[in-house]
Amino acid sequence: MHPKVDAYISKSKWEKELEKLRNIILDCQLMEEFKWGTPCYTYEGNNVVLIHTFKEYCAMLFFKGALLNDPEGILIQQTENTQATRQIRFTNAKEVAGMTQILKSYIYEAIEVERAGLKVNYKKTTEFPVAEEFQQKLDTHPALKAAFEALTPGRQRAYLLHFSAPKQSKTRVSRVEKCMPQILEGKGLMD
Repeated sequence: MHPKVDAYISKSKWEKELEKLRNIILDCQLMEEFKWGTPCYTYEGNNVVLIHTFKEYCAMLFFKGALLNDPEGILIQQTENTQATRQIRFTNAKEVAGMTQILKSYIYEAIEVERAGLKVNYKKTTEFPVAEEFQQKLDTHPALKAAFEALTPGRQRAYLLHFSAPKQSKTRVSRVEKCMPQILEGKGLMD
């Protein structure tokens, strides 16, 4: 048990729910770590599942949830752009306790996915739409294009999604202008 996880759980309004989730996960022989400011559970160094909180619920997130069978229909894809992860959401401790065996079966399947070395087939960056406003900047600023192409695929996708999300061109232009210095510095959207 990791001391930072103890602190995370004890400070949460979801303390009872998180403690139950933690015990279920640890009972499945996963290693407890603290990553990204949240409890994370690994198998042979590979991330399998984490628990985290939101205002309206707490959740168990499977890193390769897209590869899991979902006979109970409980796995949630958080957004349409989420490719690999899936969550199971909870709003009370009784709900968690009532699903103990189901949750364990999902965790054991996630462990088997890791043992088998299965990988999620991510969409390539080239498959994401490029906002017209950003494409215009890439076409007219060679340094911006070179800097963008030098970013990791994940950082490129984050920018592409950020730029193409607004409905109004004016907002897309504003986002591109605001992010250009970060891209030129080799930074990601969240850096």
